[in-house]
Parts: sequence; C-alpha cells; structure tokens
Amino acid sequence: MASPVSVYNSNALDAHISNTPRESLKMELLADVSLLPGEERIIDKDIIYMCHFNGAVKGKVLITNYRLYFKSSDADVTVMLDVPLGAISRVEKMGGASSRGENSYGLDITCKDMRNLKFALKQEGHSRRDIFDLLFRHAFPLSHGLPLFAYVTQEKYAENGWNIYKPVEEFRRQGLPNNKWRITFINKSYDLCDTYPTVLAVPFKSKEEDLRRVAAFRSRARIPVLSWIHRENQAVIARCSQPLVGMSGKRNRDDERYLDLIREANDTTKLTIYDARPSVNAVANKATGGGYEGDEYQNAELVFLDIQNIHVMRESLKKLKDIVYPNVEESHWLSSLESTHWLEHVKLVLSGAIQVADKVSSGNSVVVHCSDGWDRTAQLTSLAMLMLDSHYRTLRGFQVLIEKEWISFGHKFASRIGHGDKNHADQDRSPIFVQFIDCVWQMTKQFPTAFEFNEHLLLTILDHLYSCRFGTFLYNCESARDQHEVRLKTVSLWSLVNSKMDIYLNPFYTPESGRVLYPVASMRHLELWVTYYIRWNPRIRQQQQSPVEQRYKELLALRDEYLKKLEQLQLSDSSTSSRLANSPTANTSSTTSTPTQQYTHLQTPF
Repeated sequence: MASPVSVYNSNALDAHISNTPRESLKMELLADVSLLPGEERIIDKDIIYMCHFNGAVKGKVLITNYRLYFKSSDADVTVMLDVPLGAISRVEKMGGASSRGENSYGLDITCKDMRNLKFALKQEGHSRRDIFDLLFRHAFPLSHGLPLFAYVTQEKYAENGWNIYKPVEEFRRQGLPNNKWRITFINKSYDLCDTYPTVLAVPFKSKEEDLRRVAAFRSRARIPVLSWIHRENQAVIARCSQPLVGMSGKRNRDDERYLDLIREANDTTKLTIYDARPSVNAVANKATGGGYEGDEYQNAELVFLDIQNIHVMRESLKKLKDIVYPNVEESHWLSSLESTHWLEHVKLVLSGAIQVADKVSSGNSVVVHCSDGWDRTAQLTSLAMLMLDSHYRTLRGFQVLIEKEWISFGHKFASRIGHGDKNHADQDRSPIFVQFIDCVWQMTKQFPTAFEFNEHLLLTILDHLYSCRFGTFLYNCESARDQHEVRLKTVSLWSLVNSKMDIYLNPFYTPESGRVLYPVASMRHLELWVTYYIRWNPRIRQQQQSPVEQRYKELLALRDEYLKKLEQLQLSDSSTSSRLANSPTANTSSTTSTPTQQYTHLQTPF
C-alpha cells in the first residue's frame, strides 16, 4: 500500500531511540510509521531508493516483521514507500563488491502487486549483507521456519469477520433444503474430498454411497455439488472437476445417473455442462487420465468456453506489467495492450459467466467444471452468481460469495499466490483471483448503481490477498486451514472491512432485488483497470478520485446535515408547543399552524 497505516499507534520504536544526532534524525524520518499490534522493528538503514520517477533518492528504510517502509531525507523530493513483505515475490542482490558505476550495488526487489523496487547501498564493508539476509528471511517466513505475520499480529476488531459466512445459513437464504435438494455432512472429516468444504448440497434422491462412487470418477474426488439455486425456476449452478475418462474412454454409470438427478431436480430438458477449457486442452487431458463428458451422458449437452489455463494467464499478466511499469508504453499503447491478451482473457471469462447466468435464468440447470474445478470454475460460478443474485452485490454478500465459492471450495490461494514462499518461479503461481476481481470491476463500471461496494473494497481485497496480515486467503483449502487453526489464531480481512464500512460503500448504489445483470463482454466495452495496474505511477495516482463521486458524497453529507438541523428544529418546536399548550393563556381555538407542521413537509432534493 502506498500510505502508512495511521490508525494504529505503537511505542515499539521508542525503545530504540538513541541520543545521538544521527539516530534522532533517523527516528524523526521514521516517526510517522504507525506499527500494527504485534509488528516489530527488525532493522533500519541509510539507503538510496532508485526511483523510476525521481531518480536516486536518499533516505531511510525500516524493515519490520510485516513491512518495508522507506522515507526520503532529501528536502526537495518527498518519496514514501510502505510495502507489506507478503507482496514481495523475489529479492536479489544487484551488483557486486567490484561493480563500477554509481549506485550499481544494492538490492533488486520484485513485487506481486505490479511494481519493482531497487535500492542502492555503499559498496564498502558488505553493507547489504545484513539487510538482504533479514529481508529475505522475513519476506519468505515459511521458507525459513517462521510464522506468517497473520499469526503474529494482535489486532482486535469489534466484529469477528470469520462469522460472515455460515454455509447452512447461506443455503437457507437460497431456500434449501427442499424436496429436490438436501444438505449432506458426508465430508465433515474431509474423507470424501479433502479440498471441498464440510457442508454440501446434493440431489435429494442421491444416497451417500452414490456420492462416494461418483467421487471415484471425478478428478480429486470433486463431485458435482450445488453452488446456487434460482428461487423461482429452481434451476441450479452445480460445480465439479473433470471426469476421469482417460485414453480408453472409461464410463461410470453412477456418475451418469448422478448428473441426470441434477437435471431431473427441476425437470430441465437438457442439462448443460460448461467445460471452461478450450476443447483441445480437454482432449489433451485424456492423456493424463482426465477428459470430458461424452455422448454416453444422455440428456446433457457439452459446451467448451475456451478459457486458457493458469500458465497462459500468468504470462499474460507478466506482459501487461512490462508495458505499464515503470513507464506506460505510450507510442504503441493499443497494440501493446492487445499483445498482452489480458483483456481478451477477461472477456472470455465474463462471456462464459454470462452464458451460465443466461441458461439458469431461462430455467435450465448447469454443471460447470474445468480440470480440477478450483480456478476457472470458481471464476465462472461466482461471476454468474453475482449477475443472478443481487444479495452478492451488497458489501456483506460479496464477502459471502468470496468465502463460499473461492475459499471454502478450495481455490489454491497458497499455491497461486505463494504466501511466505521464496520459490518465485513456481509454475503453480497464477493471477486467477486477480482476474476475477478485474471482472467484478468491469461489471461495476458497466452497472455503477448495482453494487453496494466501491472500487476501494476491490483494491483492499487485492492488497491483502498478498499482505499475509489476515488469515482469509491463507492455505489451499478448508482442511489445511483447520489443520493450521486459521480461524482461531488469525484475524479475518472482513473484520477490518466491516469495522469501517463507510469507506467501502458506493454512494450511487440503488438496491434492485430481482434484476439480472448482463454485462457486455466485448473488447469495445472492456477497459484496463488503470487504478489497479498503473497505480504506482505518480502521474496516474493524482487522477484517482472521481470528481462526480466526490461531489455526490459532499451532497449526501450536506443532506444529512440538513436533516439533523431539521430534526433539532422539530424537537425544539415541539417542546415550545407543549409549553404553550400547558400555558393558561394558550388560545386553544387558534388555527395558526405550528412551526412543526410547517417543517414536516420539507423534502431534500438529493
């Protein structure tokens, strides 16, 4: 994040203040760092920040067990960095003891949040050894036997964010269980599927032994289960992984029968199976034992959505970073952006979700899967649910959606993000969740009054996707979170969000309960999310505040102020009236209206 956390105060630095002028200058520079409860100072040092926009900037760097904080000491240029260590992907030494050239010796830091940082140090006396070792150790705690910061922080909030999502309550909100769907606890010990949640909704007619037989034929035992049901037409979105067809074209009658139970639950003529993959990838997966549903699945149709895999998405975002950081590629901007294919991938994900939502809205049940059902599947189900169900477009409802479709259903956050892990080149890393949030942002742009939350919430979620300050996005699945006691020992991100909800609310929000949103998924209507991908460019950052939104907030504040004054006037007038009524000289037959009566018809035009 680009600003210090000012809401917390800590005296942890005071113990280190020395009386020497040099130390007092250093502490003066670092005095505005408000440490979080549990955050501890590790090292501070004189350093030169090789700023892409201001050149070489002298200053001080402070490294804690949570962040890297830099502040310039130059009077003519003010530069400040506040980077959670969790956002660091890679730390490398730059130059050697014999390197020539000014500022050629130091540290090169690659971040997960679209920026790189370079720091230069003096060459004599191995001046970078201590800072490199300490930074490397605390940026990648799991690789060094240290706990993630989420287990160290002692932050306290009024609301416990872990209570935001309760599976049975959410199913009840959707009208379940009913005579077609039942809730099962077959996975309560993660015996059926170790990457699924403990509470599942399955067809009413299915038996527990059916579920076990189906699990044997689905990749990672991720059987088709209900994600969402349409209250009126009873069509459902079910999610799962690919069937284990293999090269020999294996069949499983239990799996075929089970999918037919999903179809029968609302008398859908044909069950639509959306396979997120390009068809060539699905065919290729047969070689590794996977595959797709063939003609043996009667009363079902298969649709491939052509969304590329995690490796393609990773490379696409890398290309995007190359053209936006440190400098925006101005000369051939449109062709450069097109060559990254990022917006094309966003378009395909949105387009797939629109097809799912449209099919369900028209009364047909669908099954969605990719290979393992935890990347593209999560994108498609959650976006379709966002389009279909206005509850998920509220601030709390959106938290439930993320907890349900991403966290509880085992999107591999630890593998995709690499929390606390030094293996930056790990092939499992991929920005799948970032891409989902980008799709949500595209929808908020096309429907500015349909979402209760604003862009600031989306930015906060992505910042803490990496920060390791909260337990929300840690580990790959619920079974791993239970094992590491995440809910007991860490704080939820939603505790922070719900403690200051006002800053995440969209002033233009207009609730519309039955409305289905169909965004336009064409390249002409999609935009690059500048305030996320290019926010580290100071020229961009100055333009972030929307003047319309700012003015609207001012008008709302003004309205509230007038309503308060009106209330005070009504109270004072009612007390005056009661005194007059009790007065012996009061004229009870008077027809003159009281000030209270005059005020009550006032309306505010905002």
